[in-house]
Amino acid sequence: MPKQRILISDPISEKGVELLSSHPELDVDVNTGLSPEELIKIIPSYHGLIIRSQTKVTAEVLDAATELKAVGRAGVGVDNVDRDSATNKGVIVMNTPTGNTISTAELAFTLMLSTARNIGPAHAEVLSGNFPAARKAYKGIELNNKRLAVIGMGRIGAEFTKRAQAFGMHVVGYDPFLTQARADQLKIELASSPNEALTGADVVTLHVPLTDDTKHIINAERLTLMNKGALVINCARGGLIDEDALKAAIDSGHIAGCGLDVYQNEPPASDHVLFSLPKHISFTPHLGASTNEAQENVGIQVAEQLRDFLTTGEIRNAINMPSLDASALKEIGGYLDLANSLGRFLAKLGPTNPDAIRVSYHGDITEKDTSLISRTVLTGYLEAARPDGQVNIVNSTAVAHDMGLEVAESIINASTEYSELIIAELSKGNKKFRVAGTIIGQSPRIVGIDHLYVDTNIKGHFLIVRNDDRPGIVGLVGSALGEAGLNIANLSLARNKSKGDALNVIELDTAPSNEIIAQLSASPGVLSVTAVKI
Repeated sequence: MPKQRILISDPISEKGVELLSSHPELDVDVNTGLSPEELIKIIPSYHGLIIRSQTKVTAEVLDAATELKAVGRAGVGVDNVDRDSATNKGVIVMNTPTGNTISTAELAFTLMLSTARNIGPAHAEVLSGNFPAARKAYKGIELNNKRLAVIGMGRIGAEFTKRAQAFGMHVVGYDPFLTQARADQLKIELASSPNEALTGADVVTLHVPLTDDTKHIINAERLTLMNKGALVINCARGGLIDEDALKAAIDSGHIAGCGLDVYQNEPPASDHVLFSLPKHISFTPHLGASTNEAQENVGIQVAEQLRDFLTTGEIRNAINMPSLDASALKEIGGYLDLANSLGRFLAKLGPTNPDAIRVSYHGDITEKDTSLISRTVLTGYLEAARPDGQVNIVNSTAVAHDMGLEVAESIINASTEYSELIIAELSKGNKKFRVAGTIIGQSPRIVGIDHLYVDTNIKGHFLIVRNDDRPGIVGLVGSALGEAGLNIANLSLARNKSKGDALNVIELDTAPSNEIIAQLSASPGVLSVTAVKI
């Protein structure tokens, strides 16, 4: 049997290379620093590819990779992989979501300490011979008894929290997928919004992915919510902070300073707006995963994952493929796209910080093994908050457990108007929110939102508009969308006569802008507008 060939195009730990090279069924080449043209030229002969952040796995690379079965990313982020093209080509994309958790948490904590005590500027003054002046100039900030806002309570946020509590800090966390039970376990105050978490905070640290929802999550308005003299720490993604707004807040004296490992544009220009600040500053060049231990961990982890997939077929930490054998996939594969969309609609429309998620089945589907379908609903729900590859079909139940989210499945014998129906439901206290779907012919459809009957596709750009049930609202919304150049591909209307409101599910050809969403939200009779992209 011919050997499976693996190309390692970015540096990983020697132990990871040795692990692969020692396997009798694998043939390993280490060839780093390839240009895109060089990679495209040699990739056709390889079955596996291991990368870090330097190699760009584009659609062109994947088109040329006729034998490629898997891409392994030594690290978390997969921004440098064209995931849609990989999926279309049948290429598994794996990452290593846990390998650099401690290293990133420790760097963020180091930046907080360094920023609070002016370590960077004071160090420069000592080297410049200004020892006496520096002693007088650089008065620090104590962290004990300070209020810390942690935005994003995943693995890294939780590790940062442990260290902060050891320093006597009071921690308030915001994460829309963290339950109250998990917050109690972590001994933190749970905020229901970023604004609530930031109000009265002395320090904020960011641990969320960069998405449309989180871009500039720290902006001018939110900076004013923090206490005078507060600090801003970011080791996650540069675009999370409006850097110009942060500079203005520091110049005004409201914010004392910042510690940054990431920047909106990398590498940042030498005249970056924040680099001229005199005090309470710490800057590092994207070093979150740059420890010997983290580099070794992710190198070994990605090597093990690719080895096991190419030699046994086992899939771990895949971000675009469920873990199941071919026969099971053939039987339930048609339901998986529907299940994923149900979870994503729940994440956008349901309550934040829920206690539980339940998937219920009616009709013919109850005779099938529905466990993977339920897990796919859960994965879609969690992926909406962590679209950087940290959640997948393999680890979604573990992530839900870590978040304190109860996951349940039920079979219901009551009849419905459909031959089979899947209902995904979030619950928070006495509140429940549900989305329902079915397959009509060969077409998966969303057929219910919050107990109202709708009929729409499962993928696309959607606007979910709740409004008073009175004449003229549909025309008002349609006119506004038309004036904005947005074409309506599908429209489904539902009325709740008992409450006197209505629901419009509008599928658009292109994504709506923030401006049109704000315009519609402010229109008379419109109760809420939510954009959903699936």
